[in-house]
Amino acid sequence: MQTVPMIRAGMLGLALAIPALATPALAETPLPFDPLPLDLGGAYTLTDQNGESYTQVDPQGRPQLLFFGYVNCQEICSAVFPMMVEVVAEIEAQGMEITPVMITVDPVRDTVDTMGPKLAKFHPEFVGLTGTEAELQVAYDAYSIEKEEVFVDPEFGPVYAHGSFVYLLDAQGKFLTLVPPIVTPAQAAGIVAKYTRELG
Repeated sequence: MQTVPMIRAGMLGLALAIPALATPALAETPLPFDPLPLDLGGAYTLTDQNGESYTQVDPQGRPQLLFFGYVNCQEICSAVFPMMVEVVAEIEAQGMEITPVMITVDPVRDTVDTMGPKLAKFHPEFVGLTGTEAELQVAYDAYSIEKEEVFVDPEFGPVYAHGSFVYLLDAQGKFLTLVPPIVTPAQAAGIVAKYTRELG
């Protein structure tokens, strides 16, 4: 079994290598071609912004872009959410579909009542997931997510340190690859499109 330090090292190495996957030279390379396989992903059961039970399996049978963050985040989330939406738009332009999903690291403020309207400003089908601390911890453990409250902003409230990667999952919730924050939206779309086409 991979330890947390091993997984982090693998994620860093993969993040540095992944941008090359969107280049024309690898456009026809068959999958899988990840240089550092990671032991990530797993089952979870949470609650979406409509109050419905939601698991790692996409109910519409679509691949998924998964991110761990919170809707009041003024740091990395403010860049990642728009990037995810740009990727969704690019994938749709290519005749495919994908679901953007956020699992909260701030369940006190990200509730069934508050998540939906804020995520809908980014995309009408953006899924927000929350749950009890125990339910969320299952998802955090599956993706080696650690969160920490670093300070309280007088305007926006608690500020959390948390992961910055976006995870590409298939429709059944199986982890496929990382989309690191160092890539451009165009590169991210290229990576996602490659996998999505292979999934059929």
